[in-house]
Formats: sequence, structure tokens, C-alpha cells
Amino acid sequence: MSGEDAPSQQQNADEQKQQQQPQENTKPAESPKTENKPEPPPAEAATATATDAAAAAPAEKPAEEDAFSYRALVLTGYGGYDKVKLQVKKGKPALKAGEVMVRVRACGLNFADLMARQGLYDRLPSPPVTPGMECSGIIEAVGEEVTDRKVGDKVMVLNRSGLWQEVVVVAATHTFLMPEGMSFEEAAALPVNYITAYMMLFDFGHLRPNQSVLIHMAAGGVGIAATQLCKTVKDVTVFGTASAAKHEVISEGGVTHPIDYRTRDYVDEVRKISPKGLDIVLDPLGGSDTHKGYNLLKPMGKLISYGAANMLSGQKKNLFAVAKTWYQQFSVHTLSLIQGNRSVCGFHLGYLDTESELLTQAMNAVLDLYHQGKVKPRIDSTYHLEQVGDAMRRMQERNNIGKVILITEPMKEEPKKEEAKKDEKEKKEDKKKEDKKKEDKKKEEAKKEEKKEEKKKEEAKKEDKKAEEKKEEAKKEEN
Repeated sequence: MSGEDAPSQQQNADEQKQQQQPQENTKPAESPKTENKPEPPPAEAATATATDAAAAAPAEKPAEEDAFSYRALVLTGYGGYDKVKLQVKKGKPALKAGEVMVRVRACGLNFADLMARQGLYDRLPSPPVTPGMECSGIIEAVGEEVTDRKVGDKVMVLNRSGLWQEVVVVAATHTFLMPEGMSFEEAAALPVNYITAYMMLFDFGHLRPNQSVLIHMAAGGVGIAATQLCKTVKDVTVFGTASAAKHEVISEGGVTHPIDYRTRDYVDEVRKISPKGLDIVLDPLGGSDTHKGYNLLKPMGKLISYGAANMLSGQKKNLFAVAKTWYQQFSVHTLSLIQGNRSVCGFHLGYLDTESELLTQAMNAVLDLYHQGKVKPRIDSTYHLEQVGDAMRRMQERNNIGKVILITEPMKEEPKKEEAKKDEKEKKEDKKKEDKKKEDKKKEEAKKEEKKEEKKKEEAKKEDKKAEEKKEEAKKEEN
């Protein structure tokens, strides 16, 4: 449902009520079961009519609200991509003082949303729940005490959750006015990634000229935001990890030394270029990579940990990956920090949701840089709400370069049919992969059994040989 559809829908509902009213008036009166009462005088009749109308008025409001509906993505349980379903919610959301209602046009997909789907993100309420931390759209209604927002304002929204739907109600302090010329897709790509990158680099990192920074997942949303922000400071050297296919793009974006983490040890690559180490390491990975990042710091260096992406392996929760990451989680004694002249910081945007003043300061700084043309979100791809599974798959399989966006405009019928075919094809491919895994496992088990049999035969031969040797020794002794 687009923003323009809502007023016409309400208008149609009102017209239907007006058409129904004459029908109700022409309906024949039922015979009263009690005794007849004399007709009241005209004045009393008018009063009674007014009273009836007043009593009937409140009944019209719920009917109008019931006609209001909007689509929403709902996490129905923890697991694979199919756990996020598109549903229709009915009833107009109520506005409290200080709140605004926004007709959503675009939503941002973040790594935290992927972890939330698997039950690995503690800031999302338990299912069923609508995910989504950021979106953009147009204000349709404002509550009491809202003075700095008005109907028609184009805004970006940052919230703890609940933004993957066509209509949202949030505190006005969680909205930011969109700059002129910014698209809804760019606006939905900006809040989470750029506030995160800005606060890590400048509030924690105190980034200064001639320093060096390591950015993991440099082709992702936060990675590209951090790279652009590093370029706003003179002569900053950026090391960025990404697969080889993404190196050209991230190099053009400002990464000085791209490193293919799949084929090379990034620690060795950094040491070759910067033997003394790094000033800042941004770590979204966790586990053993946090240890590596800490050891790469030069004196007065800062490690900023802001995620545990190593926990995410496959569509569903991988208990081995989770346990391994937790087991390898980094810990350090304060004496080590003192003697090494290093610092370790932790950043989690989800736990700053009540710090409106702090977030507004960071957002204003980012928007100033946007106005100057120094930062600009890179949109990797856009998907309809109906395609949320494909959007999550693209991000989780690390195929994106930049931000993955969900748009609320409904899909047309033809694409929907193609989408259904695509889903069916992907299911078949997934089944083939699973079958192949099972066959490979059987083959491995068969090989193991063959090796066991061969080992048994060899052991039996050895035993026979020993027995022959004993017999020969016994014959020699007899002779």
C-alpha cells in the first residue's frame, strides 16, 4: 500500500457508511414486544434524535479504524529465511503524545537482523515480532506535544525494532529530517551504518591525520560508511578485508590496502605493510579475530568490538559456530592494557536506543558531511517485502557490496509468479545440496569403513606374520 492509497481508502469507507445509512432508515420497523408508548412532542423527539446521534458517533470511529490495514514482515520463530513472513495487520495504530505516524517507503537490512532471525540478537523481543531498526518515509500524523515535525515531512527513522512494515508509530525524537534530494533508499541506508561508524571512529577512536585503521567486512554497509568517514580525515591509511571480487569497488571507495581474507592471512598482510601495527581496529567478527585485532595494535592503539559475525554460519543457528566463538572470545587483564598502552572498547547501537541526544548529535554530524558531499550511502540492491528471504540470503552469503534495502511498494503479479518459480528452483537446489551432503557423508563413512577393514586385514597379517615367526623360532630352538 502506498502513502497515497491510505486517504482514498478511508474516504471509500466513509462513502460506504453514507450509502448504508439511507438503507438503515428505510428498513421497516419491528413490532415492539412491549406496550406502545405515546409519541413524544417534537422538542423531545429532536432531543432524542440528537442523543441517538451522539451515541452513534463513537461507534463510527472503530469501524473507520478497522478499515485501516497495512502489510508487515513478522518473525514467526527462530530459524531459516522462511521464518520471516509477510502478514496484514488491521486497525489504525494509536498515537500517544510525542509520537508520529510514518508511511514507510524503504527499510534497511542489517547484520543484526540476520542474527535476530536465529535468536542471536538480544535486543529484539521474542517472536512473533516485526524486525527492522531503520526506515524512511513520510509523516502521516503527529501526536500531541510534537512541535518540530509536521504531516508531509520526509524522515529517516531509527528504532530498536518494528520498522519492517508499511506504517510505523515512533517517538518523534527517533526521526530525522531527510536532506533535499536524498532518495528514500539512501535515507533507509544511512542511520544504523553511519551512526555506528561515526561513533566508533570519532567518539571512541578519536581518528586523526596520518593514522591507520583496519576495517573488516569492508564491502558491507558499516564497512563502506567507515571507509568514507576515514577519507574525511587527512592521510588516513585504510586496510580493508573483503573477497577478491570486491577489491576494485572498495579501492575506488577509499580502501588503501584491500586484503582477501579467504586466501591470505590478514595479520601477515598488515604486518608486511605496517610492521609497528595499527592505530584503530574495528572488529565485527568476535572470537579469535578479536585476539588478532588486539595483537595488531601499536602503542596507544584502540580495538573497537561491535559484533560477533563469526557466530552466523548457515540459515539456522549453528551451535558449533556459536560455541566456538564464545569459547574463543577475547578477554584481557587490565595490567596487560596498562603495560601495552592499548585500549579496548565495545559498541552496541541497540543499547543506545534511549540516548536520543547522543544519537542526534552523531546523526547531525553525518548529515553535515552528506551535505558537503563527503559521504553517500552505496545501495547494493533493493527487494520488495515479498522478497525478504532473497534479501537476507544475499547479505548472509556475503554477496552484497553496500546496503541491501527493502521497499514497501507491492510487487506486480508477473514478478510474483517469477518469484514463486525462483523460490521453487532455490528449494530444489537447496535439496540437491542437502542430498549431495548426505551422499558425501555416506561416501566418507564408507571410506572410513574400508580403511577400518584394511587396517583389520593389515593387523591380521601382522598377527599371522608374528605367529609364523614364533613357529620358526620354536623350530630353531628344537633343532
